[in-house]
Amino acid sequence: MDTKKILIIEDESSIADIIKFNLEKEGFETDSAANGQLGLDKALSSNPDLILLDVMLPELDGFQVCKKIRESSSVPIIMLTAKEEEVDKVLGLELGADDYITKPFSIRELVARIRANIRRTDSNDRNSELSANSRRFGNLSIDMNRYEVSKNGQALDLTLREFELLKYLAERENRVFTREQLLEEVWGYEYYGDIRTVDVTVRRLREKLEDDSSDPQYILTKRGIGYYFRRP
Repeated sequence: MDTKKILIIEDESSIADIIKFNLEKEGFETDSAANGQLGLDKALSSNPDLILLDVMLPELDGFQVCKKIRESSSVPIIMLTAKEEEVDKVLGLELGADDYITKPFSIRELVARIRANIRRTDSNDRNSELSANSRRFGNLSIDMNRYEVSKNGQALDLTLREFELLKYLAERENRVFTREQLLEEVWGYEYYGDIRTVDVTVRRLREKLEDDSSDPQYILTKRGIGYYFRRP
């Protein structure tokens, strides 16, 4: 098994050192950056398997770094934040982060989050080598193996997490899932009950899939329960 490389973008050296020590003990290779600009440069040049990205950084903050990385890379990003405010978590997800964890956190939890996100990426890489399995839903085409989505022949730029949620729902047409079920099945581990994560991802998906995100035709809401996928 290849050693996975984790890029730690964190300006507090004591925290970065603790994370680095424990991840290397778990068998990961690590690199680090103490400010946003250096972190962005390393993210784009060193091809890490996953990025741990602090929100509060000098030069460029974590949100700016996340946004710029997402312009050219789908590498998994876990945001690190010392704030409990929901707006910070939501903004990170809106900008394309795959996950977030609030300081202080346990190393055990952090490692679990890292492994879960890397497993998903590895699964994506394996599936991309398989033959195409494209399904059509109205004017929407979803290639389940190649992780590609197009609408009216135009490719849509989805993050890995957005694609996984769409794929999960589309493969189970008309079945309603609660937010808790989607967290467990799509995110792949206990997400500590933060169902807002699902709502944010659904909203991002609708903005990309729908002609009018306020009147969705693909991903619908079952009031008081959750979400389901419907063929138009």
